[in-house]
Amino acid sequence: MSIDLQSRPALLAGQGLPQFELITPEQVSQHIPELMAELEAELSALEARLDTAGQQGPPPSWEAVMEPLHRLNERLRWSWGVVGHLNGVCNTPELRQAHAKEQAAVVAFGNRAGQSEILYRALRALQARPDLDDTQQRILTAELRDMDLRGVGLEGAERQAFNTTSQELAELSTSFGNRLLDATNSWTLRLTEPADVEGLPLSLREQLAQAARQAEPADAGATAESGPWLLGLDYPRFGPFMQYSRRRDLRERLYRAQVSRASGEATGLQDQPSHDQLKSGDSNWPVIERILSLRLQQARRLGYANWAELSLASKMADSIDAVEGLLEDLRAAAYPMAVEELADLRACAERQGAAEATDLQPWDVSFWADHLRRERFDLDSEALRPWFPLPRVLDGLFALCDRLFGIAISAADGEAPIWHPDVRFFRVHDRDDGRPIAAFYLDPYSRPGSKRGGAWMDECLSLSRSADGHSVLPVAYLVCNQSPPVGDTPSLMTFQEVETLFHEFGHGLQHMLTTVERPQAAGINNVEWDAVELPSQFMENWCYHEATLLAMARHWQSGEPLPQGEYEKLLAARTFMGGAATLRQVHFSLTDLRLHSRWSPDSGQSPEQLRRQIAITTTVLDPIEDDALLCSFGHIFAGGYAAGYYSYKWAEVLSADAFSAFEDGGLDNEEAIRATGRRFRETVLSQGGSRHPGELFERFRGRPPSAQALIRHTGLAAG
Repeated sequence: MSIDLQSRPALLAGQGLPQFELITPEQVSQHIPELMAELEAELSALEARLDTAGQQGPPPSWEAVMEPLHRLNERLRWSWGVVGHLNGVCNTPELRQAHAKEQAAVVAFGNRAGQSEILYRALRALQARPDLDDTQQRILTAELRDMDLRGVGLEGAERQAFNTTSQELAELSTSFGNRLLDATNSWTLRLTEPADVEGLPLSLREQLAQAARQAEPADAGATAESGPWLLGLDYPRFGPFMQYSRRRDLRERLYRAQVSRASGEATGLQDQPSHDQLKSGDSNWPVIERILSLRLQQARRLGYANWAELSLASKMADSIDAVEGLLEDLRAAAYPMAVEELADLRACAERQGAAEATDLQPWDVSFWADHLRRERFDLDSEALRPWFPLPRVLDGLFALCDRLFGIAISAADGEAPIWHPDVRFFRVHDRDDGRPIAAFYLDPYSRPGSKRGGAWMDECLSLSRSADGHSVLPVAYLVCNQSPPVGDTPSLMTFQEVETLFHEFGHGLQHMLTTVERPQAAGINNVEWDAVELPSQFMENWCYHEATLLAMARHWQSGEPLPQGEYEKLLAARTFMGGAATLRQVHFSLTDLRLHSRWSPDSGQSPEQLRRQIAITTTVLDPIEDDALLCSFGHIFAGGYAAGYYSYKWAEVLSADAFSAFEDGGLDNEEAIRATGRRFRETVLSQGGSRHPGELFERFRGRPPSAQALIRHTGLAAG
C-alpha cells in the first residue's frame, strides 16, 4: 500500500516538522479516523506477508519485520503525538473534545498491534537469528516483553476484558488531567488593597497585575503599584506568594485551594463517590479509585500480583523490596533532619514575635523558610532574579554544552513552524566538524488556561532513516512554565527555574545527541524508566558550578556579574531544608509504590487513608483535612510514572555519582572537564537505549554506581 505523504493534510504528514498552525480540532476529528483505517490495513498486510513467510522459509530478516513495523508505528506516533502535544501546550475545549473522541481508536489499535500473534511469532523467530547485534537483541527483548504486557498471551473473554479496561484507563487518565487543569485555571482571587500584597516583591506584583489586565477588560489599567492584582494556582504565582506574603490569612486561603484542587467536596477519607461521577463533576476521587482498581485487574490478568510488579518488569530496579529499601534509607536519614528543620522554622518565627511560632501550619513553611534562609545565609532569592534573565541563562547553558559535549547551539527562529509566539527554535551542530546533529523547540513561559503545569521534554522527531534512506535528525520539545516577561522586562528567572531549565535540557541532550540509528533504541527510547532521569538530574549540578554559574549570571540591565558573595551564599544554602525536600520526595514515591502494591478495593481503606498512614513517617507536619494530594498527582494518574515515581530518587543516585566523576578530575581543571564530558556524551548520552543503563554507567564511571555522592550532595548523614 503506497501513500503519498507529501500531499497529505498537515495532521497526516507523518514526517518532518509539524505545521502546527494548520492542525485544528476539525482536522483531528476528520483525519485521525482516516489514519487509523490506513494503519489497520497496513498492519493486516504486514501480518499476511509475515505469516506466509513464516510457513514457507527461514526466520524473517530485520528489514522484513522491524523496519515496516517502525514505519507503521512512527506514522501513528507522529500524528497522535502532535495532537497530544498541542493538547498540553494549546489546550482548548474543542481540541480536548476531539482528542477524547479519537483516543479510543488509538488505544484499540495499540492493543491490536500489541496482541498480534503473527507479529509475536515473527519477533521470536527473528530473535533466534545469529546475525543480530547486541542492540537489535535488546530491542527485540523489549518488544517481546511489551507485547506480553499488552496481553498477547491472553485469549477470548480475558483478552476482551483486557482491551476494554485499556480503553477505560486511557479515558480516565485524560479526564484526570483535564479536571486538574480546569481546577487550577478556575480558581482566582482578585486583590485590591495594598495590604493584600504586603511583602510581595515588585516582580510578583507586576506579574499579578498583568494577570488582572489579561483576565478582565475592566482591569486594563492594573499596575504593580496600585493593583488590582489577580492571584492564581499556577506555580509562578502560587510559589512566590507563599514565600513572600505577610498575609497569613491569604497564604492559608491560597494553600487550601492549591492542595484541594480537583477534589470536589469529598475528602477521600470516607467512602468514594459513585462511579457515575467518573465522566462528570469536578472531583478526581472516584477516578483515582477506579484507575487503581483497573490497574490491579490488568496486572493480575497478566500474571502479576499487582501493578507495581508489572511496572518493575521493564525498569532497572529488580524488585519492590529494592525500591522500598532505597526509600527507607533516604527516609531514615531525612526524617530527623526534617524534624530539626521544622524546629528551626518555629524558632525563627518566635524570634520575629510571630503568633504562628506555637502553631506552625503548612502555609507558613515557605514563608518562614525564606526568612530563615535570609537570616542564616543572607540570601534573598527574589533579589537574585535580575541576574538570571532567560537570554543570559540560555547563553550560559549553551556555552556549558559546548565545553562538556563539543556542540554548538544557535538560534533558528523563523526557520520552523511554531504553535505560539512565545516558542523559539534552535539548531545543534557538532563543534568539531560542523555537521548538523539535531534541533529543538523551547516553550518557556507559563500560560494559565491553555498550557498544563510543570515542565517536560518530549520527542518531535527521533534519529532514524526515512523510507528512501535519508537521515532524519532528532528534534525535541522542551517545555517549561517559568515566570513570563512583564512589559519590557525579560523573563527574570528564579534560581529554581534555572535548575528546571537545565533539568529538561538534560533530557533533551540524551534525545538529541544519540548516535543509535535504530529508532527503537535512539535517544530516550528503550531507556529503563528509572534511569531516564540520569542526564536531567546530572545537568542540575552544573547550576552550582562556580565557573558555569558566574559566566551566565549577569544583571539584565547593567551586565554586571553576580557578586562572588552571592554565589557563595547559593552554594552554602544548597542543602538548606534538604531533609524536608528529601522527605517530600520519599512521601510521593512511597505513596505511589504502595498504592500500586498494597492497596485494593477490599483492603478496608481508601487510597487517601493509605496515603495518610504513609504520611505518619514521611511528613513532619500532618496533612490538613483539605489536603487532597492524590487528586492533583498527575505524574501517576495522568502521566507515565505509575509505580515509578521513585525513579527520581533512583536516578539521582546515578546522576550524583556521574557528576562526582567531574569532581574527581577537578572542577577547576578545564582539560579534565572537557575529557570527562566527552566520555559522558559517548556513553550515557549517545548510546541511550541501546545498552542497559548499568552497563553504560560502568563504561562512563569505571565502576558500578555508589550512593555516597548523593548523600554528600544533599547533606544527608549516612543512615
